[in-house]
Amino acid sequence: MSELRFKSVGELGRLYRSGELSPVEVTRAHLDEIAAQNGTTHDYITVTGERALADASAAEVAFRAGDDVGPLQGIPIALKDLVDTAGIATTAGTKIWKDRVPDEDATVARRLASAGSVLLGKTNLVEFAFGPYGLNPHYGTPPNPWRPEHVPGGSSCGSAGVVARRCAVVAMGTDTGGSIRVPASFCGIVGLKPTIQRVSRAGVVPLSWTLDSVGPL
Repeated sequence: MSELRFKSVGELGRLYRSGELSPVEVTRAHLDEIAAQNGTTHDYITVTGERALADASAAEVAFRAGDDVGPLQGIPIALKDLVDTAGIATTAGTKIWKDRVPDEDATVARRLASAGSVLLGKTNLVEFAFGPYGLNPHYGTPPNPWRPEHVPGGSSCGSAGVVARRCAVVAMGTDTGGSIRVPASFCGIVGLKPTIQRVSRAGVVPLSWTLDSVGPL
């Protein structure tokens, strides 16, 4: 079990900037663990390994050149599969959209990329984000990280799972009636539901136009 996966955003940032760690080695550690776990955890619907390594390499080059764009540079993240990603399937957790590939990034995806983050993949969720338990009959229901016989909570079940299992440092989720807060609580991590519209919802598949929020776990 690689200790590189157990470091926070702040710790990784300090180690990157001091040259003690590289984004590529941290990203590889996460991808190795995802490969070992995801067949049984079902936390990721899509793993973007090539994209992640390219993002990590770009961050590493930027650090060496003294080009520092902020605290997320080189940080391995995941996006709930409601967030549109150009050229990468965005399924909303449903089989009827398994081949849906957006042409443009959602605003939040674009801003995270501009901040230098490393995209590991798209995380599982309750179909169309409608449900509190974290169940998905199409892509598999992630087991609770602490008690596998229990549910992980939803609808951002995969986002909570990847953070709790150290298969991402940060994951983005959405919350309409608890979909960040419930799985964060069930999985023993921290989730934040920002004020509605504080984080742009442009390009995020909606459940409720008046209640949806995008936030981190």
